[in-house]
Amino acid sequence: MILIKLGGSIITNKEKPLSARKKTIDNLAKSLKKIQEPIIIVHGGGSYGHYWSVKYDMHTKERKYDLRGVSIVKNSMIELNKIILDSFLKNKLNPYCLPPTDFMTGNKPITKKVKEIEKISKSGLIPVTFGDALWYGQNKTYILSGDKIMTHLAKILKPKLCIFALNEDGVYSDLKSKKLIRELKGENPTISENKMDVTGGMTRKIEEATKISKMGMKVFFVNGNKPERIVKAVKNRKFEGTLFRGK
Repeated sequence: MILIKLGGSIITNKEKPLSARKKTIDNLAKSLKKIQEPIIIVHGGGSYGHYWSVKYDMHTKERKYDLRGVSIVKNSMIELNKIILDSFLKNKLNPYCLPPTDFMTGNKPITKKVKEIEKISKSGLIPVTFGDALWYGQNKTYILSGDKIMTHLAKILKPKLCIFALNEDGVYSDLKSKKLIRELKGENPTISENKMDVTGGMTRKIEEATKISKMGMKVFFVNGNKPERIVKAVKNRKFEGTLFRGK
């Protein structure tokens, strides 16, 4: 089973609020069709969820946020999710919408529910979940990032491979020269932040990827604008990107 995160910077234009990159999503769907293994998809919020999160000052910490903001963030994520589901259907895939509320309680994953996701993926359906604004309890809410979902799912399901599709070729040791780091084993590379991304941008991705790799799983960062690289990573062909290798 393969766990794939479609980053918000790939599926949306982060410079323009509420704008999906529909052609890119279609190209990703066409490439995913070539993978002959069960897959689970997680996607980020990009210029949908992140845009409203910033506007309403919502973060990953559990607090009493503006309820109007909570509603709007959730609504925008459903809107983006629908665009992805429609693309998958158009390209002859069988997506199965799975909001994070289906397998989370507070800020903890429900192990039994997460294990059910694997059964769904092995049936031929493709579970598609996403970062979202979630109810925590005691009138508190929080933002659950797609990157954090990757760690939750990986810890319980132990996938063969975890792939993060980014808007870059991988992790760079130097941003000016864009020198790519081919393999990471706990190093601290130079990291660029997107101010709009309240869930931590590349920093959060590297943190979560490192956690997953330390559990003994391979994690690949690939350029989602070149979706054939996802297929290459799955088929263990010449890999282009950054590999996180655990101990």
